[in-house]
Amino acid sequence: MTLYKRGNVYWAYVWVDGVRHAKSTGTGYRKQAEAIEKQFKEELNLKQHQLPQLDPQMTFGALAARFLAEGGPKPYHIDRLKLLLPYFADVPIGRITKNLARQYRQDRHRLRQLTETTINRDLEVLRHILFWAVDEGLLTINPLSRMRLERERRKRRSVLSLGEEALLLEAASAHLRKIIVCALDTGMRRGEVLSQRWEDVDFARELLFVTHSKTAEGEAREIPLTHRLFDLLWEHRENEGLIFTFRDKSIHSVKTAWKSALRLAGIRRYRFHDLRHSFNTRLMEAGVMQEIRKALMGHSSGEDVHSMYTHVELPAKREAIRKLEHWVAEQEKSMAQKEGSHERSTHTDGCDPDHAVPES
Repeated sequence: MTLYKRGNVYWAYVWVDGVRHAKSTGTGYRKQAEAIEKQFKEELNLKQHQLPQLDPQMTFGALAARFLAEGGPKPYHIDRLKLLLPYFADVPIGRITKNLARQYRQDRHRLRQLTETTINRDLEVLRHILFWAVDEGLLTINPLSRMRLERERRKRRSVLSLGEEALLLEAASAHLRKIIVCALDTGMRRGEVLSQRWEDVDFARELLFVTHSKTAEGEAREIPLTHRLFDLLWEHRENEGLIFTFRDKSIHSVKTAWKSALRLAGIRRYRFHDLRHSFNTRLMEAGVMQEIRKALMGHSSGEDVHSMYTHVELPAKREAIRKLEHWVAEQEKSMAQKEGSHERSTHTDGCDPDHAVPES
Protein backbone atom coordinates (compact mmCIF):
# COMPACT_ATOMS: atom_id res chain seq x y z
CA MET A 1 0.00 0.00 0.00
CA THR A 2 1.47 3.33 -1.04
CA LEU A 3 -1.31 5.71 -0.08
CA TYR A 4 -1.30 7.17 3.39
CA LYS A 5 -3.69 9.68 4.85
CA ARG A 6 -2.16 12.57 6.67
CA GLY A 7 -4.87 14.67 8.23
CA ASN A 8 -7.60 14.92 5.59
CA VAL A 9 -5.29 14.48 2.54
CA TYR A 10 -3.88 11.31 0.98
CA TRP A 11 -0.17 11.17 0.21
CA ALA A 12 1.41 8.84 -2.35
CA TYR A 13 4.76 7.21 -1.58
CA VAL A 14 6.51 5.39 -4.45
CA TRP A 15 9.87 3.62 -4.31
CA VAL A 16 12.05 3.68 -7.44
CA ASP A 17 15.53 2.14 -7.38
CA GLY A 18 15.71 2.44 -3.61
CA VAL A 19 14.64 6.08 -3.57
CA ARG A 20 11.33 7.10 -2.01
CA HIS A 21 9.29 9.71 -3.87
CA ALA A 22 6.44 11.44 -2.02
CA LYS A 23 3.59 13.52 -3.43
CA SER A 24 0.43 14.96 -1.95
CA THR A 25 -2.69 13.99 -3.90
CA GLY A 26 -4.45 17.11 -2.60
CA THR A 27 -7.66 15.18 -1.89
CA GLY A 28 -9.26 13.18 0.87
CA TYR A 29 -11.26 11.00 -1.52
CA ARG A 30 -9.77 7.55 -1.86
CA LYS A 31 -10.66 6.83 -5.51
CA GLN A 32 -9.46 10.22 -6.70
CA ALA A 33 -6.24 9.77 -4.72
CA GLU A 34 -5.65 6.35 -6.32
CA ALA A 35 -6.00 7.87 -9.80
CA ILE A 36 -3.48 10.58 -8.93
CA GLU A 37 -1.14 7.98 -7.43
CA LYS A 38 -1.29 5.93 -10.64
CA GLN A 39 -0.43 8.99 -12.72
CA PHE A 40 2.46 9.75 -10.32
CA LYS A 41 3.86 6.24 -10.82
CA GLU A 42 3.64 6.58 -14.62
CA GLU A 43 5.47 9.91 -14.52
CA LEU A 44 8.29 8.43 -12.44
CA ASN A 45 8.50 5.45 -14.77
CA LEU A 46 8.79 7.70 -17.82
CA LYS A 47 11.55 9.73 -16.16
CA GLN A 48 13.38 6.56 -15.15
CA HIS A 49 13.46 5.23 -18.71
CA GLN A 50 13.88 8.68 -20.27
CA LEU A 51 10.86 8.23 -22.46
CA PRO A 52 9.60 11.33 -24.28
CA GLN A 53 6.90 13.39 -22.65
CA LEU A 54 4.63 14.98 -25.19
CA ASP A 55 3.85 18.62 -24.50
CA PRO A 56 1.74 20.03 -27.35
CA GLN A 57 0.52 22.80 -25.03
CA MET A 58 4.01 24.26 -24.77
CA THR A 59 4.05 27.71 -26.38
CA PHE A 60 6.28 28.34 -29.34
CA GLY A 61 8.06 30.99 -27.27
CA ALA A 62 9.01 28.39 -24.65
CA LEU A 63 10.06 25.95 -27.39
CA ALA A 64 12.20 28.61 -29.06
CA ALA A 65 13.94 29.35 -25.74
CA ARG A 66 14.67 25.65 -25.26
CA PHE A 67 15.85 25.33 -28.88
CA LEU A 68 18.26 28.26 -28.43
CA ALA A 69 19.66 26.65 -25.29
CA GLU A 70 19.85 23.02 -26.43
CA GLY A 71 19.24 22.79 -30.19
CA GLY A 72 22.52 24.13 -31.55
CA PRO A 73 21.00 27.14 -33.36
CA LYS A 74 22.74 28.78 -36.31
CA PRO A 75 22.98 32.57 -36.67
CA TYR A 76 20.24 32.58 -39.29
CA HIS A 77 17.91 30.70 -36.90
CA ILE A 78 18.35 33.51 -34.38
CA ASP A 79 17.75 36.19 -37.02
CA ARG A 80 14.52 34.56 -38.23
CA LEU A 81 13.24 33.98 -34.70
CA LYS A 82 13.21 37.76 -34.22
CA LEU A 83 10.45 37.80 -36.86
CA LEU A 84 8.68 34.57 -35.88
CA LEU A 85 8.39 35.14 -32.13
CA PRO A 86 6.15 38.25 -32.23
CA TYR A 87 3.63 36.22 -34.24
CA PHE A 88 3.90 32.69 -32.79
CA ALA A 89 5.30 33.19 -29.25
CA ASP A 90 2.01 32.60 -27.41
CA VAL A 91 0.69 29.89 -29.73
CA PRO A 92 0.81 26.30 -28.38
CA ILE A 93 3.04 24.24 -30.68
CA GLY A 94 0.27 21.66 -31.06
CA ARG A 95 -1.94 24.33 -32.64
CA ILE A 96 0.50 25.56 -35.27
CA THR A 97 -0.99 24.55 -38.61
CA LYS A 98 -0.47 25.14 -42.31
CA ASN A 99 -3.36 27.59 -42.26
CA LEU A 100 -1.62 29.59 -39.53
CA ALA A 101 1.58 29.58 -41.58
CA ARG A 102 -0.35 30.87 -44.61
CA GLN A 103 -1.86 33.58 -42.42
CA TYR A 104 1.64 34.56 -41.31
CA ARG A 105 2.68 34.91 -44.96
CA GLN A 106 -0.30 37.12 -45.74
CA ASP A 107 0.31 39.33 -42.70
CA ARG A 108 3.98 39.74 -43.58
CA HIS A 109 3.04 40.83 -47.10
CA ARG A 110 0.45 43.23 -45.74
CA LEU A 111 2.91 44.93 -43.38
CA ARG A 112 5.78 45.21 -45.83
CA GLN A 113 6.58 44.50 -49.47
CA LEU A 114 8.65 41.32 -49.37
CA THR A 115 9.64 38.58 -51.77
CA GLU A 116 8.31 35.05 -51.37
CA THR A 117 11.93 33.95 -50.90
CA THR A 118 12.26 35.99 -47.71
CA ILE A 119 9.09 34.55 -46.15
CA ASN A 120 10.04 31.04 -47.27
CA ARG A 121 13.22 31.35 -45.19
CA ASP A 122 11.11 32.34 -42.16
CA LEU A 123 8.84 29.32 -42.52
CA GLU A 124 11.76 26.98 -43.11
CA VAL A 125 13.16 27.96 -39.71
CA LEU A 126 9.73 27.51 -38.11
CA ARG A 127 9.47 24.06 -39.65
CA HIS A 128 13.02 23.17 -38.55
CA ILE A 129 12.28 24.04 -34.93
CA LEU A 130 9.08 21.97 -34.99
CA PHE A 131 11.07 19.01 -36.36
CA TRP A 132 13.42 19.49 -33.42
CA ALA A 133 10.40 19.39 -31.10
CA VAL A 134 9.43 16.02 -32.63
CA ASP A 135 12.96 14.70 -32.07
CA GLU A 136 12.76 15.85 -28.44
CA GLY A 137 9.46 14.03 -27.94
CA LEU A 138 7.41 17.17 -27.44
CA LEU A 139 5.31 16.55 -30.57
CA THR A 140 4.28 13.34 -32.27
CA ILE A 141 4.39 14.85 -35.78
CA ASN A 142 5.43 18.10 -37.39
CA PRO A 143 2.26 19.80 -38.75
CA LEU A 144 4.39 21.68 -41.31
CA SER A 145 6.36 18.65 -42.52
CA ARG A 146 4.66 18.58 -45.94
CA MET A 147 3.96 22.28 -46.25
CA ARG A 148 4.59 23.52 -49.77
CA LEU A 149 6.50 26.77 -49.96
CA GLU A 150 5.81 29.43 -52.55
CA ARG A 151 7.73 29.21 -55.79
CA GLU A 152 10.72 31.53 -55.80
CA ARG A 153 11.78 33.68 -58.71
CA ARG A 154 15.43 33.43 -59.63
CA LYS A 155 17.25 36.71 -59.20
CA ARG A 156 20.07 37.92 -61.37
CA ARG A 157 23.32 37.84 -59.47
CA SER A 158 25.49 40.90 -59.79
CA VAL A 159 29.01 40.38 -61.08
CA LEU A 160 31.77 42.92 -60.56
CA SER A 161 33.46 43.91 -63.82
CA LEU A 162 37.22 44.36 -63.99
CA GLY A 163 36.75 48.09 -64.51
CA GLU A 164 34.57 48.35 -61.42
CA GLU A 165 37.04 46.21 -59.51
CA ALA A 166 39.84 48.68 -60.26
CA LEU A 167 37.71 51.60 -59.08
CA LEU A 168 36.64 49.74 -55.94
CA LEU A 169 40.17 48.75 -54.97
CA GLU A 170 41.39 52.29 -55.48
CA ALA A 171 38.62 53.70 -53.28
CA ALA A 172 38.78 51.05 -50.54
CA SER A 173 40.66 51.55 -47.29
CA ALA A 174 43.92 49.65 -46.86
CA HIS A 175 42.52 46.86 -44.69
CA LEU A 176 39.43 46.41 -46.87
CA ARG A 177 41.48 46.35 -50.08
CA LYS A 178 43.30 43.20 -48.95
CA ILE A 179 40.02 41.55 -47.97
CA ILE A 180 38.47 42.34 -51.37
CA VAL A 181 41.44 40.88 -53.25
CA CYS A 182 41.25 37.71 -51.16
CA ALA A 183 37.50 37.33 -51.75
CA LEU A 184 37.83 37.94 -55.50
CA ASP A 185 40.75 35.53 -55.94
CA THR A 186 39.47 32.69 -53.73
CA GLY A 187 35.66 32.93 -53.78
CA MET A 188 35.57 32.59 -50.00
CA ARG A 189 32.62 33.80 -47.98
CA ARG A 190 33.05 36.89 -45.80
CA GLY A 191 33.14 34.84 -42.60
CA GLU A 192 35.72 32.49 -44.08
CA VAL A 193 37.95 35.38 -45.15
CA LEU A 194 37.81 37.11 -41.79
CA SER A 195 38.60 33.84 -39.96
CA GLN A 196 41.71 33.00 -41.99
CA ARG A 197 44.96 32.71 -40.06
CA TRP A 198 48.58 32.87 -41.12
CA GLU A 199 49.03 29.29 -39.93
CA ASP A 200 46.64 28.22 -42.72
CA VAL A 201 48.77 29.66 -45.53
CA ASP A 202 51.38 27.37 -47.13
CA PHE A 203 53.71 29.77 -48.94
CA ALA A 204 56.00 26.97 -50.14
CA ARG A 205 53.14 25.28 -52.01
CA GLU A 206 51.23 28.54 -52.62
CA LEU A 207 48.08 27.18 -50.97
CA LEU A 208 45.49 28.52 -48.59
CA PHE A 209 43.51 26.16 -46.35
CA VAL A 210 39.98 27.13 -45.30
CA THR A 211 39.41 25.95 -41.74
CA HIS A 212 36.24 27.85 -40.72
CA SER A 213 33.41 27.38 -43.19
CA LYS A 214 29.64 27.59 -43.32
CA THR A 215 29.40 24.17 -44.98
CA ALA A 216 30.97 20.81 -44.16
CA GLU A 217 32.33 20.62 -47.72
CA GLY A 218 34.05 23.96 -47.20
CA GLU A 219 36.02 22.84 -44.15
CA ALA A 220 39.75 22.35 -44.74
CA ARG A 221 39.46 22.81 -48.50
CA GLU A 222 42.60 23.95 -50.25
CA ILE A 223 42.68 26.89 -52.66
CA PRO A 224 45.74 27.63 -54.83
CA LEU A 225 46.87 31.25 -54.54
CA THR A 226 46.83 33.61 -57.49
CA HIS A 227 50.05 35.53 -58.08
CA ARG A 228 48.33 38.71 -56.92
CA LEU A 229 47.12 37.22 -53.66
CA PHE A 230 50.42 35.44 -53.02
CA ASP A 231 52.36 38.71 -53.40
CA LEU A 232 49.91 40.53 -51.12
CA LEU A 233 50.13 37.89 -48.38
CA TRP A 234 53.91 37.53 -48.71
CA GLU A 235 54.36 41.27 -48.28
CA HIS A 236 52.43 41.31 -44.98
CA ARG A 237 53.25 37.78 -43.77
CA GLU A 238 53.30 36.85 -40.08
CA ASN A 239 54.01 33.61 -38.27
CA GLU A 240 50.62 33.33 -36.61
CA GLY A 241 47.37 35.12 -35.89
CA LEU A 242 44.55 36.44 -38.04
CA ILE A 243 45.50 37.55 -41.55
CA PHE A 244 43.01 40.38 -41.84
CA THR A 245 42.84 42.80 -38.94
CA PHE A 246 42.12 46.47 -38.32
CA ARG A 247 44.50 48.22 -35.92
CA ASP A 248 45.70 44.79 -34.78
CA LYS A 249 42.18 43.73 -33.80
CA SER A 250 39.93 41.10 -35.36
CA ILE A 251 37.32 42.26 -37.86
CA HIS A 252 33.72 41.10 -37.39
CA SER A 253 32.01 43.31 -39.98
CA VAL A 254 33.06 45.26 -43.09
CA LYS A 255 29.66 46.85 -43.71
CA THR A 256 30.67 50.46 -43.02
CA ALA A 257 33.98 50.29 -44.91
CA TRP A 258 32.26 48.48 -47.80
CA LYS A 259 29.54 51.10 -48.21
CA SER A 260 32.11 53.89 -48.04
CA ALA A 261 34.25 52.25 -50.74
CA LEU A 262 31.27 51.84 -53.08
CA ARG A 263 30.31 55.47 -52.61
CA LEU A 264 33.84 56.77 -53.23
CA ALA A 265 34.28 54.49 -56.24
CA GLY A 266 31.06 55.82 -57.78
CA ILE A 267 29.87 52.38 -58.87
CA ARG A 268 26.48 50.70 -58.47
CA ARG A 269 25.47 48.96 -55.28
CA TYR A 270 27.03 45.56 -54.71
CA ARG A 271 26.89 43.19 -51.77
CA PHE A 272 30.15 41.83 -50.42
CA HIS A 273 28.82 38.36 -51.27
CA ASP A 274 28.76 39.41 -54.94
CA LEU A 275 32.56 39.08 -54.91
CA ARG A 276 32.01 35.34 -54.47
CA HIS A 277 29.60 35.32 -57.43
CA SER A 278 32.17 37.26 -59.46
CA PHE A 279 34.83 34.63 -58.72
CA ASN A 280 32.49 31.84 -59.81
CA THR A 281 31.44 33.67 -62.98
CA ARG A 282 35.03 34.43 -63.96
CA LEU A 283 35.99 30.79 -63.51
CA MET A 284 33.02 29.76 -65.64
CA GLU A 285 33.95 32.20 -68.42
CA ALA A 286 37.53 30.95 -68.22
CA GLY A 287 36.25 27.46 -69.05
CA VAL A 288 36.49 25.83 -65.61
CA MET A 289 34.12 22.87 -65.07
CA GLN A 290 31.32 23.09 -62.51
CA GLU A 291 32.70 20.34 -60.26
CA ILE A 292 36.02 22.16 -59.92
CA ARG A 293 34.30 25.48 -59.24
CA LYS A 294 32.22 23.84 -56.50
CA ALA A 295 35.31 22.30 -54.95
CA LEU A 296 37.16 25.61 -54.92
CA MET A 297 34.21 27.47 -53.40
CA GLY A 298 33.21 24.82 -50.86
CA HIS A 299 29.65 24.53 -52.12
CA SER A 300 27.24 22.24 -50.32
CA SER A 301 26.02 19.26 -52.30
CA GLY A 302 22.71 20.96 -53.05
CA GLU A 303 19.10 19.94 -52.60
CA ASP A 304 19.55 16.33 -53.73
CA VAL A 305 20.32 14.38 -50.56
CA HIS A 306 21.68 11.50 -52.66
CA SER A 307 24.16 13.62 -54.60
CA MET A 308 27.81 12.94 -53.85
CA TYR A 309 30.37 15.67 -53.40
CA THR A 310 32.93 15.20 -56.14
CA HIS A 311 36.53 15.08 -54.92
CA VAL A 312 38.74 17.24 -57.08
CA GLU A 313 42.48 16.77 -57.03
CA LEU A 314 44.85 19.67 -56.38
CA PRO A 315 46.37 19.77 -59.91
CA ALA A 316 42.87 20.42 -61.34
CA LYS A 317 42.42 23.29 -58.90
CA ARG A 318 45.80 24.76 -59.83
CA GLU A 319 44.86 24.59 -63.49
CA ALA A 320 41.57 26.36 -62.74
CA ILE A 321 43.38 29.23 -61.01
CA ARG A 322 45.84 29.42 -63.92
CA LYS A 323 42.88 29.71 -66.32
CA LEU A 324 41.37 32.40 -64.15
CA GLU A 325 44.55 34.49 -64.19
CA HIS A 326 44.89 34.04 -67.93
CA TRP A 327 41.28 35.12 -68.47
CA VAL A 328 41.74 38.23 -66.30
CA ALA A 329 44.95 39.14 -68.17
CA GLU A 330 43.20 38.78 -71.54
CA GLN A 331 40.27 40.90 -70.39
CA GLU A 332 42.56 43.62 -69.09
CA LYS A 333 44.51 43.58 -72.35
CA SER A 334 41.30 43.89 -74.34
CA MET A 335 40.14 46.77 -72.14
CA ALA A 336 43.44 48.57 -72.62
CA GLN A 337 43.22 48.19 -76.41
CA LYS A 338 39.66 49.54 -76.46
CA GLU A 339 40.65 52.52 -74.33
CA GLY A 340 43.64 53.22 -76.59
CA SER A 341 41.46 52.99 -79.67
CA HIS A 342 38.90 55.32 -78.09
CA GLU A 343 41.58 57.88 -77.21
CA ARG A 344 43.00 57.86 -80.76
CA SER A 345 39.49 58.26 -82.16
CA THR A 346 38.79 61.17 -79.83
CA HIS A 347 42.10 62.81 -80.69
CA THR A 348 41.42 62.53 -84.46
CA ASP A 349 37.86 63.81 -84.14
CA GLY A 350 38.95 66.76 -82.06
CA CYS A 351 42.00 67.88 -84.05
CA ASP A 352 42.31 71.46 -85.36
CA PRO A 353 41.12 71.61 -89.00
CA ASP A 354 43.83 74.20 -89.76
CA HIS A 355 46.45 71.56 -88.96
CA ALA A 356 44.78 68.72 -90.79
CA VAL A 357 46.83 66.82 -93.34
CA PRO A 358 45.98 68.23 -96.81
CA GLU A 359 44.45 65.90 -99.34
CA SER A 360 46.71 64.88 -102.24
